[in-house]
Amino acid sequence: MSIRKLPALLVNQIAAGEVIERPASVVKELMENSIDAGARQIRVTIETGGIELINVADDGSGMQPEDLPLAIAPHATSKIEVANDLEAIATLGFRGEALASIASVSRMTIVSRAREHDSASMINVEGSNESVVEPVAGPVGTTIRVRNLFFNTPARRKFMRTPPTEAGHVREVASSIALSHPDVAVVLEHDGRVVFDLPGGQSAKQRALAILGTELSPELLELNAESDGVRLWGMIGRPGIARATSRHIMMFVNGRRINDRTIHHALKEAYRGLIEPNRHPTAVLFIVVDPAAVDVNVHPTKAEVRFRHQAQVHGLIHSGVRTRLREADLAPAVQFAGGSELKLQSAPWQPPQEFGTGRGSGASDGGERKSAQSFVDYFRQLDPKQKGFVYTEVKSALEKEPEIAPLVQQQNDSNSGGGFAESDELPRVQQAARVLQVHSSFIVTQDEQGLVIIDQHALHERVMFERLKQRVEQGPLQSQRLLMPAVVRAGRAQVEALATLQPMLGKLGIEAEPMGPESVAVHAFTTLLFERKVDPVQFMSALLDEAGDNKFADDPEAALHEVLDMMACKAAIKAGDRLTDEELGELIRFRETVERSSNCPHGRPTSLRLSIRDLEKQFGRT
Repeated sequence: MSIRKLPALLVNQIAAGEVIERPASVVKELMENSIDAGARQIRVTIETGGIELINVADDGSGMQPEDLPLAIAPHATSKIEVANDLEAIATLGFRGEALASIASVSRMTIVSRAREHDSASMINVEGSNESVVEPVAGPVGTTIRVRNLFFNTPARRKFMRTPPTEAGHVREVASSIALSHPDVAVVLEHDGRVVFDLPGGQSAKQRALAILGTELSPELLELNAESDGVRLWGMIGRPGIARATSRHIMMFVNGRRINDRTIHHALKEAYRGLIEPNRHPTAVLFIVVDPAAVDVNVHPTKAEVRFRHQAQVHGLIHSGVRTRLREADLAPAVQFAGGSELKLQSAPWQPPQEFGTGRGSGASDGGERKSAQSFVDYFRQLDPKQKGFVYTEVKSALEKEPEIAPLVQQQNDSNSGGGFAESDELPRVQQAARVLQVHSSFIVTQDEQGLVIIDQHALHERVMFERLKQRVEQGPLQSQRLLMPAVVRAGRAQVEALATLQPMLGKLGIEAEPMGPESVAVHAFTTLLFERKVDPVQFMSALLDEAGDNKFADDPEAALHEVLDMMACKAAIKAGDRLTDEELGELIRFRETVERSSNCPHGRPTSLRLSIRDLEKQFGRT
């Protein structure tokens, strides 16, 4: 078969296959051209999800009459001239193929007027046929109308989804561009209905809340960080609004919406231990970097970029997000949503100046727990008008109770890696708070905001994890040799995976080696796990199962954290464990000193807060 040159229309349609996937792709290209033209107002109108009509009108600089034929010619652009221009691209569009690709698969009309002209000019294009340029009436700027998308490529048109689905994609694209350019007014209409109308001149935060929803304002933390000429700004969600998909992670580089694995990884690592592994944070991140330090010409739709200093960008995002999360109190608040129905909501608050660790007297025999349950049962039966009186009496009685002196800190081996007693310096307690263990599973205390309800296992798991991580960073964990090796039955895949685990096991103080084709011998085990009565066989069996099924992350540090998660979970106190006054006090104090104490290493909350205001509402006090 001989080689032949393809006709221009087919070339453009091939290019359209890479650039124009659906109506949202057309909207993206046209809106980016409007931004590059200096538009301050953009109006997007679609019909039938954009399949039948896409109309984008702007008040940008417009085009000269002689520029209209060039605008629809392939690889014709005003944004680059020489090859070196590709090394520092500061515009959103630059390839010069968008309009040509769109025109090849639709019926397109362009009306444009430059500021120095008294009238506009118009050109019509349908496939390979284009009309002559003719003068028409029109305002300064450019309006591009695209009808019957893929009318001449029926195979592509078959892949279009339903109009509502396509309209959803258009909305996502239009809102993303609006989000990264808050100074530009953007209106989106679908089938005669205004989807959103965003005024120009908004701040970045105002635009972000307008897109995400103002109701999320209490759930979003503003973020600012800078390092070596790279600036990061954005809004990150509290762990409580993490989602099942990554759709609510939006990232921009120099105003361009991108999808970058480096940024995703840095963000996920920053949230590690605050959200469950299969959930994703809500985040809007804006990165401003020298155009010469980022290559945006690596993907046909410009959705991916390549950073020249990738590690620097990763480090800035990871440290910036992690620091901001560390600064915020992330304990969810329990709020009443009408009646007795409860809902959880992360709420910002200021940490108390004074926080105690004591426990009310008379609790050691369980009588206080029994009394608390009796009171709850009694209170539920009360007439609503009586509740305010009872609340007043109980509040008065509590205020008259004597406070308990701070507990004496116990000492323990500094290499043990956890437990209640630690040699680490803890802040002095200035004011004691009463502590109540409920059903040997939950701890109830108070702070200046209201009641704090703590999951004892989840909190102790976080304490253990942070202590273990700290110890591992200082050197291998202390280990204890077994008099006789503990034999773990394992499949061939698990035994083979042992070799890859050896560097990690050395850090954890575990010595293990194959003992035949389907067993592993454990010769030494972590002292901390021994002290917490963790069975070496059960722990190693679970560890080998995870390794054999390739469930550990490829990143060695992330894999180590996953194993520390397992160790912390096994070593932590369990639901149903009865705690002494000293243990309760120590656990409460560690909550104030350990990083990320609001969530266990798996991302579940360790505590909930019931505010004074909601308590008063439920007791009929206004």
